[in-house]
Amino acid sequence: MLSLTLSGNCSLLPRPNNRRCALFFARTKRTTLVTSALTRETVAISQDAMADSRNLSFPILVNGVTGKMGKAVAEAAVSAGLQLVPVSFSSLDKPARTLEISNIEISVHGPSEREEILSSVTEKYPDVVVVDYTVPNAVNANAEWYCKFGVPFVMGTTGGDRPLLYKTVQDSNVYAVISPQMGKQVVAFLAAMEIMAEEFPGAFSGYKLEVMESHQATKLDTSGTAKAVIACFQKLGAIFDMNEIEMIRDPEEQINMVGVPEEYLSGHAYHVYNLTSPDETVSFEFQHNVGGRSIYAEGSIDAAIFLHKKVQSKAEKKIYDMIDVLREGNMR
Repeated sequence: MLSLTLSGNCSLLPRPNNRRCALFFARTKRTTLVTSALTRETVAISQDAMADSRNLSFPILVNGVTGKMGKAVAEAAVSAGLQLVPVSFSSLDKPARTLEISNIEISVHGPSEREEILSSVTEKYPDVVVVDYTVPNAVNANAEWYCKFGVPFVMGTTGGDRPLLYKTVQDSNVYAVISPQMGKQVVAFLAAMEIMAEEFPGAFSGYKLEVMESHQATKLDTSGTAKAVIACFQKLGAIFDMNEIEMIRDPEEQINMVGVPEEYLSGHAYHVYNLTSPDETVSFEFQHNVGGRSIYAEGSIDAAIFLHKKVQSKAEKKIYDMIDVLREGNMR
């Protein structure tokens, strides 16, 4: 479930306590954000491209299938007709164990085995693409590992040292899609924000920005999507320090204050950005809410298909993000 809304209020109104239901005078005044801010080429999906994606099959290894996001990506890979490599890895050095995903037995190996296992995987599946959904503190080590073996990868895990991540990939000349957000529609919103920041710098000069983000309790780091949107607002002139992001991870607060349905407590991404003018007479709210993981899983598979095609075509560019995937138009 994806909700994406923009609200505006040009009168001085009291701010209710319920973050989910208020900050502005009426939901009927909301204008749904559309991706028309992007070029037509960015959002157009040709019938030929769609057919090509449906007929494409290649091996895909999902690192992190023991987690809910990794499992969702693995299931999406099978549904898309890709060849799910029956191997994954764990950060814990336990004896190899198996998980069943979409009737496929996945062997999960610990750190001490991963060099040997990945070497055998690349020999058996030379055109394999890895999708990483592990943990933030494993991002850089995993990237170094993929680059060592020359394996193209989609980094869906947020966190880690991002500048070092990009440097590692650049130095290795390996193909990769790196993005803090894999949900295609949310990425389109981010692209629209970047266009606005570039075209209208200072448009919100002096405005105060407040940011709330709510994710499942197991998400350890601050939302990478929130940081990317905030960077755009800062270019637009809004006043904000990244340390001021309000992270909500308590399930009770998520239900009562944010309005997250109980069924999505274990997997959701709710974001609210509130802008207020210096004299407090004008306010804007940008909000995007995601319940569940399917939007990210499907986007990750589109990213893997995109990357596989870049590898096969020996594209000159090696590092991509989800905006590149959107612009290609090869989404299912």
